[in-house]
Amino acid sequence: MWRESMSDYESFKKQIYTLSSIDLDAYKEKQMKRRIDSLIAKNGFKGYDDYVKGLKTDKELYAAFINYLTINVSEFWRNPEQWAILEKDIIPYLMKKHGKNIKIWSAACSTGDEPYSLVMLLSKFVPLNQIKIVATDIDDQVLEKAKMGVYSYNSVKGLPKELLEKHFTKLTATSYKINDDIKARVEFKKHNLLKDPYPTGCSMIVCRNVVIYFTDEAKNEVFKKFHSVLKPEGVLFVGSTEQIIQSTSIGFKPQYSFFYIKQ
Repeated sequence: MWRESMSDYESFKKQIYTLSSIDLDAYKEKQMKRRIDSLIAKNGFKGYDDYVKGLKTDKELYAAFINYLTINVSEFWRNPEQWAILEKDIIPYLMKKHGKNIKIWSAACSTGDEPYSLVMLLSKFVPLNQIKIVATDIDDQVLEKAKMGVYSYNSVKGLPKELLEKHFTKLTATSYKINDDIKARVEFKKHNLLKDPYPTGCSMIVCRNVVIYFTDEAKNEVFKKFHSVLKPEGVLFVGSTEQIIQSTSIGFKPQYSFFYIKQ
């Protein structure tokens, strides 16, 4: 296997930033470098410079790189006990504080499973035409898949049966398409959490299983920005491995596991 120095990797990170606006310095270095080295070897390139040349000339290679880099793992109703808390406590709390037209941002939404799940949940409280979810991701490939709204059985198997039957059309024995009335309630946009301006006036931000790959400095910066764009007493919902250390110093009060309220 090819081997290159850390200075070569430093140069590679700068070239990737110029090419994609993705700042690899914000990711945990050992973990990310290992993933990238594995990908370069798998694709048969001689090293970092050779791989960058390939990324600049081959659109499919570039798309596959971004998809691999952003670690897209998603499914509907992931961690069902947390969705139960959302339904029983968090959504009623937000509607009491902010009214029924609450703005929710699904940050790093991947293939759309999460924002569509949010629409289905909110539809238990208000008519569909009152729901609008902003959903963002850095990866064009997953955003296109999200807009298509076609999913495998593995993606939807965790959904409560009544939601699957009500909001999906079965295409084949193993594939489902989400209904257009649900799709229409989500606005998908490309967004880089580490660089781009954040949507403002949010009642809730859902960002799960993403910042675990960031350095502590980058992670804290993201949490501070989330705090700044949430409405007073708004809610941040994070992933199962993403407890916010010293959340009170940022201005968040822990409420249940993985839910934080802006103070």
